Amino acid sequence: MPYHRILSSLAWASLALALASAAFIAIDIAMGRRQPMKIMEIVWPVTGLYMGPLGLLFYLWFGRARRDGGAGPPKPFWQSVFLSASHCGGGCTLGDIISEGTLYFVGGRIAGSALLTSYVGDFSVAYVLGVWFQYLPIRAARRITRQDAVVAAIKADTLSLCAFEAGLFAWMALVQRVWFTSGLRADEPVFWFMMQLGMCAGFLTTYPANRWLVRHGIKEGM
Repeated sequence: MPYHRILSSLAWASLALALASAAFIAIDIAMGRRQPMKIMEIVWPVTGLYMGPLGLLFYLWFGRARRDGGAGPPKPFWQSVFLSASHCGGGCTLGDIISEGTLYFVGGRIAGSALLTSYVGDFSVAYVLGVWFQYLPIRAARRITRQDAVVAAIKADTLSLCAFEAGLFAWMALVQRVWFTSGLRADEPVFWFMMQLGMCAGFLTTYPANRWLVRHGIKEGM
């Protein structure tokens, strides 16, 4: 049907632009734009991977580091929160990609539900990676034990991650229960295009959570 061909073409175009955006950011960082916080050298390309050209625009606007490694002017509060939210989004997105790819090859369903299986798998892997993404900068910046760093990472990331996954999961429910009731497979471009949009929805739902966390000193702004 023409509709499916148009959607497939749109999906391929979106994925190509996202890969190009992520590649540009990664190469730009490798060529001398090293991030003051090392974990952001992973986060920014991943942001380009799901936000596409919009993620690249934000990177060029206020995420690109100086070549000399010096600190730039203080960022407005909303940009600091954006970076904090993107930090969460980076771990969640990588976790979701790993989970969905693994589920596709391994197969199997929880209670016969593909959606429930994705929820459990995506949340589990995203949570582990999200806490790890928080742990690394906390451990590097503070003189605390590993155990205390893990606890701090869990406090900083749990609400943020739950908010991100809530937005993504709501979108996935619409995709699988309303628009594509026959199902989408992880070897189809439309599947990953829908995941891109879902991850953007997750960013929108985690931004207010990160704003609250940063405002109350539970999570540090960036």
